[in-house]
Amino acid sequence: MSVFTGWRAALRIARRDALRAKGRSALVVAMIAVPVLGVTALDVTYRSVELTTAEKLTAQMGSADALFNDSQAGPLDQSVTGDDYRPLSDTAPSPEDIPALDLRTAFPKGARGISIQSVPASVTTGYGVANADITEFRTADPLARGKVDLVDGSFPKGTGDIVATEPFLKSTGLHVGSHITVRGPEQKYTITGAVEQPDNLAAKALYADPGAVIAPWKATAARDKKVLPPNAGDLTWLVKANNGKGVSWPDVMAANKKGALVASRQVVLDPPPDSEVPLIRKRGSNNYPSGNSDELSAALITVVAMAVLEVVLLAGPAFAVGARRSRRQLGLVGTCGGDRRHVRAVVLSGGLVLGGVGAVVGVVAGLALTAVFRPLIEERAGNRFGSLALNPKELLVIAAVGLVTGVLAALAPAIVAGRQSVLESLTGHRGVRRGSRVLPIVGACVMGLGIAIAVLGGTTGNSTGVAAGSVVAELGLLCCIPVIVGLLGRLGRTLPLSPRMALRDAARNRGRTAPAVAAVMAAVAGSVAIATYMSSQAAEGEYDYTPMLSPNAVVLYTMDDEGNAAPGQLPLAQAAVERNMKPTGGPAGISRVWAGSDCDTYYDDEDSCGKLDLVKPTGKGHTCPLNSKGAKELAVRLSDDEHRSMMHSPECVDERYTINTFGGGGSNIVVGDASLLKTYVKLDDPAAAKALEAGIPVLLNRAYAKDGQVTVKAVHRYSDKDKKNRALHPGPARTTTDRMKVYVADAKYTETPGIRMIMPEKTAQRLGLHTAKYGTVYAVSHPPTDAQQQRIQASIEQAGGNVYMQSGTESRDREDIMLLVLTLFAGVVTMGAAAITTGLSKADAEADLTTLSAVGAPPGVRRRLSGFQCLVVALTGVLLGTAAGLLPAVALRLIDLRNALKAMRLDPMESAYTPIVLPWATIGLLAVVVPLLAGLLAAVFTRSRLSLSRRAG
Repeated sequence: MSVFTGWRAALRIARRDALRAKGRSALVVAMIAVPVLGVTALDVTYRSVELTTAEKLTAQMGSADALFNDSQAGPLDQSVTGDDYRPLSDTAPSPEDIPALDLRTAFPKGARGISIQSVPASVTTGYGVANADITEFRTADPLARGKVDLVDGSFPKGTGDIVATEPFLKSTGLHVGSHITVRGPEQKYTITGAVEQPDNLAAKALYADPGAVIAPWKATAARDKKVLPPNAGDLTWLVKANNGKGVSWPDVMAANKKGALVASRQVVLDPPPDSEVPLIRKRGSNNYPSGNSDELSAALITVVAMAVLEVVLLAGPAFAVGARRSRRQLGLVGTCGGDRRHVRAVVLSGGLVLGGVGAVVGVVAGLALTAVFRPLIEERAGNRFGSLALNPKELLVIAAVGLVTGVLAALAPAIVAGRQSVLESLTGHRGVRRGSRVLPIVGACVMGLGIAIAVLGGTTGNSTGVAAGSVVAELGLLCCIPVIVGLLGRLGRTLPLSPRMALRDAARNRGRTAPAVAAVMAAVAGSVAIATYMSSQAAEGEYDYTPMLSPNAVVLYTMDDEGNAAPGQLPLAQAAVERNMKPTGGPAGISRVWAGSDCDTYYDDEDSCGKLDLVKPTGKGHTCPLNSKGAKELAVRLSDDEHRSMMHSPECVDERYTINTFGGGGSNIVVGDASLLKTYVKLDDPAAAKALEAGIPVLLNRAYAKDGQVTVKAVHRYSDKDKKNRALHPGPARTTTDRMKVYVADAKYTETPGIRMIMPEKTAQRLGLHTAKYGTVYAVSHPPTDAQQQRIQASIEQAGGNVYMQSGTESRDREDIMLLVLTLFAGVVTMGAAAITTGLSKADAEADLTTLSAVGAPPGVRRRLSGFQCLVVALTGVLLGTAAGLLPAVALRLIDLRNALKAMRLDPMESAYTPIVLPWATIGLLAVVVPLLAGLLAAVFTRSRLSLSRRAG
């Protein structure tokens, strides 16, 4: 009973002390509540964004019981979820031999359904013309709820109404009440409402009632003898059973016999045993093991551990300062018969009280903030929450962690207070304690051990080892921080008064400064580690990225049956580009060139197509060393930079794959003149232009040239469908090989997207090749916006169509939004920790500041001192955190390098380039801007004048 009585008294004293020192108590509660708030919000957001199976089914089929599809494979067996099936017939009939299925005949008896049918269409917008998917779907029907929901306005009430998603309205400059015309039937509709797809908030789509769009389109196509848009006949149905229970597994199997593929809510949520599923009996179970979550678990444990450590480091000095300011009260406990454990109990009770309050406040605030910012979170996630998912057990654990954190933060101050003599407590003397000489040595050894573990984990491919080693190394560095802080005092000997006092105060009060520096280091280390890894991966992705077009290029091209635009179409499209985009270069004409029949080998018989190739000579300077004998051994010997350089050399650049942007076949030969060189290739060379005028091709990849000449091999083969050219070139296929003089461009033009050689028109004719106008190329200052694209598309439609626009992309920005979030997080923690330390130093050294004012120090000294104290903590923590954060980033890149080397040994053409790129913008912001801002704010919000009081003791 006495034990409980003692703790009851200690808790009462702690509660009263917390109410008496409201400012310090609020500070501790905030430090504990903020991480609890963050973890609570993260937990609720994660649970809410990750839809349950039932919620996914609602997004797929609305409030219906099942979704019916025509498999177009005849009778079948399907999986429980409907995402896999197998035709019953071993010899699958061709689609032409399978009769069209009316899915309504496969519905359960008495069920009703609504159809879904989508077509791609061209529609008018507020800026011009845009392409969009139009779905005929009775969105007003209750079965559609959850699949398509109304946001504004009303659902369609007739065939003249249509609704659109908000992203479509935003990108097209339209709104509810606007009129829109579907090109083709030229049918006009009124936008009566804005809708959203809860599982895809970024979708740009239009919805109309059945019969509103496709029927007029089919009538117009039949009248004008035009081909219907793709998938114009594919139908799916949302089905509602009339039994109140849903579509059962026997219903699904009955529909399978008729060729229908069914996804049933009842079956997915309550699946039948495997013995009742024919597909599983025939194939066996497909229970593939899930992905290894060890890396994710290790990362989550590391984050939680560092968050708890950060709170302990920040809140510990607050409890220590509180214990020192209450040392007289603690001394009175001793004079009244209390021993050391009673003193420790009082301080620990403070951690228990404030930790409990912080935990409750954090959980409640986390729930409230998640609810308030739910629309913003859903917008960023791209889908709506199924519900605000609350897991009481997880929330209780989070609150318990906050409570334990408060107790842990008060543990060290409690031990120190218990060791203090009653005389020291009553007189206010702190006593003198020397710093431990063993702790820095132990810390250095632990740090070295952690670095070794992280590097070993990186070289062996163990990400858990990387995480563990990084944490161990960071803990070792924490042990060294008091020594580092102690050295700061020696740096201020030649500095002015305020910075000198700030450095010496930090060194003298290491127990207060070191934890704050460590907290900043912990936050910055995590941010720098992730930012460095992401920047490095982005650089690797940029290296491997092969663009379709040169950056900031726009191409107008034709795609009619003859490969040419009708007279007058291309000039009108060019005028639209010049009017809307203000090109910086062009227009430059470009033409395709081919031999024999110009056909698509993906759809056509390759044996009936012609072929045109640039023949690469053999030998040094022509053959890629990474694609020849001994390539594997060579790849192992090369350094990353050497392999990277060789991969981008003229000899190897085309060995992996090439992108045929301008329809030049595998050769990437195009027909053009000097304007194409200047506008697209950026080769402003009079000699090259003169060569083209003289009929000499310009070769951009020098590996194809030998003695200033190239070899062009043409196979003149004509298909039966190519009646025009077959009549001009009767007889069997023939092969011609021509050598011609070329102008060889500098090696830096080797990787020009889509072009390896530019051939003059007259040279192509001399070689008996076929040419056709492909389009026009422009150089622009930026890729076209949605409004510009739609205006240009409108002009193209007015010209009669058959002209399309393709744009290049700018160099991809490697600063991801995640880097910004991490930087802001680390910056907030840095300023918060620095501000907390500054506030504690002012509270702890109030008597010294009073003395400073009494001896005549100017009022501004107090402001400057606070600012420099804040700057010292922030800058020291940021620099140490940056160094600590590089370790896990480098170790993780070692894992990436190991995997890349494995792939390269199997295929020497695979790149092993794994750079380590420092996020200088993030580091600069953290190392320069944040500390200066923290110091400036501390100076601004510090009172310069102080009312003098009698110094105690």
